[in-house]
Amino acid sequence: MNVRGLAATELQLPAGDRVVVAHQGAQVLSWQVLGRERLYLSAQSAMDGRTAIRGGIPVCFPQFNRRGDLPKHGFARNLVWTADTPQLEEGQAHLSLHLRDRADTRQWWAQAFEAQLSLVLAPGRLGIELAVRNTDTRPLTFTGALHSYFAVQDVTLVRLAGLGGCAEWDAVADRHATGLPELRFAGEFDRVYAAAPRGCALHDGPRTLAIEQDPAWAHTVVWNPGAQKCATLCDMPADGWRHMLCVEAAQVHEPVTIAPGDVWRGAQRLSVLS
Repeated sequence: MNVRGLAATELQLPAGDRVVVAHQGAQVLSWQVLGRERLYLSAQSAMDGRTAIRGGIPVCFPQFNRRGDLPKHGFARNLVWTADTPQLEEGQAHLSLHLRDRADTRQWWAQAFEAQLSLVLAPGRLGIELAVRNTDTRPLTFTGALHSYFAVQDVTLVRLAGLGGCAEWDAVADRHATGLPELRFAGEFDRVYAAAPRGCALHDGPRTLAIEQDPAWAHTVVWNPGAQKCATLCDMPADGWRHMLCVEAAQVHEPVTIAPGDVWRGAQRLSVLS
């Protein structure tokens, strides 16, 4: 299938749960549970096969944001990955996509690697795992994230729980503090937390979204551009900030180091609760 001109793969369960994954960036574009879309995708994303897609679950690799000399959030989200044939077994759907070093990665990063994004779709649940194998003869270091954009009815009314007591860096104010038990959102919000050991709960209307991540991801990033910054983003509508919240499994402050021949794995797991 294709979505607005981009090659994509669809997973669908008999219960109706559905996921759509673009081959560009191995990026999840849609996750529907009980008829409701759980991910935010901007209608103004370029979707031209080269430009980063605004929304869904971007794979930021091998660099988080501008913390290095590579393109913002790395190159993986801009390149086409190879998709395996989806599998449906025991009420779950599975899909893996692959990216390895090649000429257009080596122009930015002289590192041999293999990356795999694996998805598991089950009723009310979605698991996303990034695996990175170092196929080089020298250590591989990277930062990155599963940059999940969650769809919300109105971000000023939602509550995010689970980060209370975690170390917090407010990137807007450049201030270090400790996370509050419950976060609310009324303007630009860009903070990096030490990952919560028991995950987070996003309360939005009658259902709660449980957001968990593997300890391999040391940080949780929470981001919303707010109205003023959103107005400067050419790939988001003016009111887009109101309908999304990013809660990301991330590696920001300290890079991961993978020895030659070794594999690193880190997942984010999402569950819709009653």
